[in-house]
Amino acid sequence: MQQRRLERQKVHVTSNGSAKTAPAGMLPDDHIFVDNVVKTFGDTQVLRGVTMHLKKRQTAVVIGGSGAGKTTLLRMLIALEKPTTGHIWVEGEDIAPLGEVELNRVRQKFGMVFQYAALLDSMTIFENVVFPLREHRKRMPRREQREKVLNMLKLLGLEGKENRMPSELSGGQRKRVGLARALMLEPRILIYDEPTSGLDPITSRMVDDLIEETRDRFGVTSVVISHDMTSTFRIAHQAYLLVRGEVIAEGTPDELAYGSNEAAREFIAASGIAPDRISRVDDQKEGGDGTVKYKAM
Repeated sequence: MQQRRLERQKVHVTSNGSAKTAPAGMLPDDHIFVDNVVKTFGDTQVLRGVTMHLKKRQTAVVIGGSGAGKTTLLRMLIALEKPTTGHIWVEGEDIAPLGEVELNRVRQKFGMVFQYAALLDSMTIFENVVFPLREHRKRMPRREQREKVLNMLKLLGLEGKENRMPSELSGGQRKRVGLARALMLEPRILIYDEPTSGLDPITSRMVDDLIEETRDRFGVTSVVISHDMTSTFRIAHQAYLLVRGEVIAEGTPDELAYGSNEAAREFIAASGIAPDRISRVDDQKEGGDGTVKYKAM
């Protein structure tokens, strides 16, 4: 793993329609390359040389306890914070040195699904979902905006709910409304902040299904910030264990659970889960043919 990280190769990628040469250390299938990032607030070092290869059209889950640096990392991925040192490459573009106007362009590549959905309680479901279009697609005719919102709600199993208020929906339905809003600008990357936090086991399982079904249907790269080990084993292609601002283990969930990294094995054992009893979402699709079907929540 360490040898792979230290590989030095140059790969031509396309960003904004032009060919670019990727930085040393970036791998051909990296969608986001977090390159030796350090983040310091005053005398406190929150992130300590974090390197991650977040691959196109896969689901990466960043796990760790409270104070591990997960929230700071999330804010840096969506360009709300800048590294003290190091770089974050998004589709071959280093976003660390960009100014605010350029960062606004980069942020539109991301969709953010907030913890507890973060819906505006005073707005209808339609008004919540259309909000990004009203902010960033001001020239789009209102008729087209409405059509886009209604189509997305239908696709996510929320047909006929557009005039409801958030308080009238279940927790799982509110999660899907948050996802519909995140997809309005057709992002290529979806970031989920603790998506199963506060949910019962059945609804958590449905949210896991939703994350992977969305990745399949829309071809997005998913990055999940979580402390939920059951969810990690169900959806992660890659998992990164963050402890005190350092990535101390990375790989598939099985590699973390059964590999040679003692700290990773202890972390997973302390969560109380039985990895061998958890099946991936991919393994449960009807007929094993990758069929995507949104389930009622």
